[in-house]
Amino acid sequence: MNSLIITSLEQGLIFSILAMGVFITYKILDIADLSVEGTFPFGAFIFAKFMYMGVNPIISTLMAFIFGSLAGLLTSILFTKLKIKPLLSGILTMTILYSINLRTNGKANIPLFSYDSIFDFNSTLVVLIIIVLFVKIILDQFLKTETGYLLIVTGDNESFIKALGKNINMYKTMGMMIANGLVALSGALASQFQGFVDITMGSSIIVVALASIIIGDTINKDSNKIKNTTRAILGAIIYKFIEGIVLDLGLEPTDFKAISAIIVIIFISYNNFLVDILSFNRRKGGVNYVKNN
Repeated sequence: MNSLIITSLEQGLIFSILAMGVFITYKILDIADLSVEGTFPFGAFIFAKFMYMGVNPIISTLMAFIFGSLAGLLTSILFTKLKIKPLLSGILTMTILYSINLRTNGKANIPLFSYDSIFDFNSTLVVLIIIVLFVKIILDQFLKTETGYLLIVTGDNESFIKALGKNINMYKTMGMMIANGLVALSGALASQFQGFVDITMGSSIIVVALASIIIGDTINKDSNKIKNTTRAILGAIIYKFIEGIVLDLGLEPTDFKAISAIIVIIFISYNNFLVDILSFNRRKGGVNYVKNN
């Protein structure tokens, strides 16, 4: 049982970086970015490529983030410059990255067991906690800056950004690059954790990210005290705990895709139900206030 808890926590921390990345596109920019299904394994393949070249695992992990950011740039160019719909732009980038991933190392599956990893410097859990906290703090601080604020407003009200004389596409591109960089970083960490890179590791990864975000949204929903990055981290950990329990109960790993979809359906329904209750309570409170005054 202890092994299950530790493994679920470690995996949850890895995927929390994925969730924070998708949070930027899905919640802030309000863009359905399917390119993450290509960016996630792209980060892993880039890491493997640099490791095969004899580069330090820390540098190799950072390179995964940088190359992942470039994948986000590609998606952004497709819908900001070429006027292709964001959803289709993501699919096109994902398709392009599939071929690039295979070309990067020349094969679909790459073992990493004989190579160093970022987890060699300390215990896996400690390293992951440090990385996740670092990413969270940097992202939180960035979103408090003027640039971060304008990025948030871009997703909420493009007209306001135009009225300020700002370039909307610049903020969309920035958000896409940061998001895909984090997704690729998560992929690089996942490959080091499992000891290999596989072309299929990005399959349905968007569902995992959305499930993490949606689960996180249910945590103390009516409170603004919990930061959205914290919600994403907790959501990913809870999701991985649920997945670990399901596996411990004897279900096959091949059932995870269906389970992931079911988890998303359950928590979306719960969120919608909770919103209706909160709205009803607010309206009821307003009516009572009018009657009493």
